[in-house]
Amino acid sequence: MIVLAIDPGSVTAGYALLQKEGRKINYLESGILKFNGKDEFLHRVKDIYEQTFALVEKHQPDEVAMESLIFVKSPTALIKLAQSRGAMLAALSQKYHEKIFEYSPNLVKQTVTGHGHADKEGIQKFIQQLLGISNFKTHDESDAVAIALCHLLTRGSISVPVEKVKKNKKLGNNLASALSHKIKEPSV
Repeated sequence: MIVLAIDPGSVTAGYALLQKEGRKINYLESGILKFNGKDEFLHRVKDIYEQTFALVEKHQPDEVAMESLIFVKSPTALIKLAQSRGAMLAALSQKYHEKIFEYSPNLVKQTVTGHGHADKEGIQKFIQQLLGISNFKTHDESDAVAIALCHLLTRGSISVPVEKVKKNKKLGNNLASALSHKIKEPSV
């Protein structure tokens, strides 16, 4: 199964493709979609839709995972994020009806790092430990990889309850230690 994960944004959005083969997770690709931030937002919506549509047409994933909306201090930023996410969902919904899943930022952090309030650097550190990749263009890209991992770990047969990981001294104190033997290193 191939999952496309998207970390939505109104100027940039991160994306990642991971593949689950049996009990192994393989990193395929990640990157960012850049939307013209100089355009008025309403003119940018078409670009958001088209780039998202082109991404799924190119990669043909089996499922799509997205981060749910988060609380931000600026209502204007939240509105733009919601509208960007809506344009992305519109691009995805025809082909991926009932194959789109969303995860809260805290659930993504909890699943990937074992701590629901991990910072961006902590997430990147765990991704590097799990998948061996570290040269992300932006936090949006690494967040998308974390969303894809969260989807595969919570949806598939690879899930490991965090409570058991924390109590088991042999596995270490984090999910990365518990799962390191189940994730393939990327081929270079």
